[in-house]
Amino acid sequence: MSLRMFRRTPSVRGGSAIDGRTTRHDGYQLSQRKRKRIEEVFGWVKTIGMLRKTRHRGLEAVAWLFTFTATAYNLVRMRNLIFPAVQSA
Repeated sequence: MSLRMFRRTPSVRGGSAIDGRTTRHDGYQLSQRKRKRIEEVFGWVKTIGMLRKTRHRGLEAVAWLFTFTATAYNLVRMRNLIFPAVQSA
């Protein structure tokens, strides 16, 4: 079974593995923009939120740390949306 049979687009980066039948659609471009935003969140969580290698053990502690880190990310994002950075000359 192929993904085309289910009308789904594979998520392959770089473009070399995907032909023009997939990349020519607007949905593919939209999917790539959404994917970039999601990857930015996980990148922030791993680097700034220090979740690349957790310091806690146990599901409850790690779940709490993830929730705390996601909340911090949302607060930073809200600040950036409300007060956009001023470009200096």
